[in-house]
Amino acid sequence: MCGIVGVVSAAPVNQLIYDALLLLQHRGQDAAGIVTQQGRKFFMHKAKGMVRDVFRTRNMRALPGNAGLGQVRYPTAGNAFSEEEAQPFYVNAPFGIVLVHNGNLTNALSLRNELFQTDHRHTNTDSDSEVLLNVFAHELERATRGVPLQPEDVFTAVRAVHQRIKGSYAVIALIAGHGLLAFRDPHGIRPLAMGRSQDGTVMVGSESVALEGTSHVFERNIDPGEAIFITLDGKVHARQCAENPQLNPCIFEFVYLARPDSVLDGISVYQARLNLGEALAKRVVSTVPPNEIDVIIPIPESSRPSATQLAHLLGIPYREGFVKNRYVGRTFIMPGQGVRKKSVRQKLNVIGSEF
Repeated sequence: MCGIVGVVSAAPVNQLIYDALLLLQHRGQDAAGIVTQQGRKFFMHKAKGMVRDVFRTRNMRALPGNAGLGQVRYPTAGNAFSEEEAQPFYVNAPFGIVLVHNGNLTNALSLRNELFQTDHRHTNTDSDSEVLLNVFAHELERATRGVPLQPEDVFTAVRAVHQRIKGSYAVIALIAGHGLLAFRDPHGIRPLAMGRSQDGTVMVGSESVALEGTSHVFERNIDPGEAIFITLDGKVHARQCAENPQLNPCIFEFVYLARPDSVLDGISVYQARLNLGEALAKRVVSTVPPNEIDVIIPIPESSRPSATQLAHLLGIPYREGFVKNRYVGRTFIMPGQGVRKKSVRQKLNVIGSEF
């Protein structure tokens, strides 16, 4: 469950990608990376840590170009402590491809064996994102067969990826000298949205907040199974590449993971949390007499909309029982239960009088 962003513009994109990653920092804080493209050459910087720590002025100056992509990582597969598994990932053939991925592949192990034995491609980490990149690269090579790359070739490769890969994946890839590709799995488990700025810059990102916070107007969501290919002059090509696409988004996005000011697949995250409060009110009334409840206390921060709605519907006072230290990072995405327990103790402090 990472945060990803891709941009095609007529102006340098390094600062724009950095700003978008800051807006997506809640989706991953283990590592961050940016790739830009100038001509046919990629420029990359990635490392473990938060966005503000990974990118210094000297790093930003070394990222020229008018197209690029970036990622903030929450490691759900592979090694959480390996800097090699920070994204983006790169392969030099065909054309040269860099890729960022948000999701989890459930058949990564069998695919890794298949890549080695059948496709003769090597993966150097335990990351399922590197597997996904190599599957796509292999299928793109088969689709083009050495002829000049056309958008339809890219869509043919994505169709083959859908047939081989199982799991959740929102993907943004940059093909050297050609353009930016974005696609979602046939169930649309992980979100992906596209927007455009007044100067014609096209941005694709995990959440609408990344678009709005960088002065882009939300245009639409990438549909489940759909792929869009943005040429370097900003022209957008779109194609449905899955046989039976059906939207089945991850509920955890709405319960906890996404920012409340985002809209995912037409659903306001904030409104979804209010609705969860309504559903919870019905459950509470059927199991606990409301007169036995003293107060409603949320455990910050994502539960606040649900708790306020619950308190309103039950007519019970809403109180704050915990104070959050905002200088401690998001705890559920920290690697290791020991680190999480220690960080929660530092992050939340009880207001004893409320209890």
